[in-house]
Amino acid sequence: MKYVIIGTGNISKTYISALQSMPATELIGFISRSKTSGDNAYHLPCWPTLAEVDRPFDAVIITTPNGLHHQSAIDAARLGKHVLVEKPLDITQTAMDSMIDAAARHNITLAVSYQRRTNPDNMAVKALVDSGAFGRIYSADLSCRFWRDQQYYDSADYRGGYALDGGGVFMQQACHNIDNYIWLFGMPTRVQGELDTFAHKMEAEDHGAVVLRYDNGMIGTIVASTCAPPGYPPRLEVSCEKGTFTLLNDCISDWHIEGIDNPASPVPPAEDPGASSPTVTDFSRHAAVLADFERAVSQGTAPLAEGKDARRTTDLVLQIYRCQERKN
Repeated sequence: MKYVIIGTGNISKTYISALQSMPATELIGFISRSKTSGDNAYHLPCWPTLAEVDRPFDAVIITTPNGLHHQSAIDAARLGKHVLVEKPLDITQTAMDSMIDAAARHNITLAVSYQRRTNPDNMAVKALVDSGAFGRIYSADLSCRFWRDQQYYDSADYRGGYALDGGGVFMQQACHNIDNYIWLFGMPTRVQGELDTFAHKMEAEDHGAVVLRYDNGMIGTIVASTCAPPGYPPRLEVSCEKGTFTLLNDCISDWHIEGIDNPASPVPPAEDPGASSPTVTDFSRHAAVLADFERAVSQGTAPLAEGKDARRTTDLVLQIYRCQERKN
């Protein structure tokens, strides 16, 4: 497949590396209002708008700020191009609905890069949860204790704000882990939370804790922070009828489940510095997302994180924010 990347920020480099690692894919250029043809290290053209691309292509990868995702997705859908969006899908329900409607109307594939789903241990746990192998799940406690310095938030006017980032740590840094949580356990029926801004000059939250209650009785918790130096890998601890297990940075680190062998992959993923840095150095999971995306396009089936499914992550974050608004 031939791709155009919309946006030339930091995350676009990860997709460039992922595309270069895959056979039969080609990056033909970028969309960027601030760059012109030849003004990039990859010697590929830049166009100011998607409508001006003068070469054949099949799909776009959207890497613009969160709150602009819907604009590019709708433009691409109208041209009949498939769409892969960097997380999250978007930051409002109206924007997400417009993207999903455009994809359906123009019969294109809409997927989101929630690449943590591709980790082998996450996929093994997902299969066991779906089969009911754990029995009743009592609790699932997610800890995302990350670190970002003030320089990160100062690097762009929109960072840590509501207008384009869509919020703070819950919408931006922890949404990958929240997506994985919902993918495993579904959406809660009740949400309560406390959010605050402690360590940074920013509009939205840099720390918060929420309690989730499920129809089946499960009680979940999520703690998310960007004020926990030096930054710690995300941790998910689960208690269930058959015992307990822990996922540390998407790898099974503890397994005490009666009657079920530990399904941990013998080859853990490369080191992930995301707890302390916004730079993604391991592009293998993005390559896995791209491979799944191309499979979905060629077979006409749903991608691993299709638009309608991936919107639930933003939906939950917005619920968390509304809980806080009602208290203020």
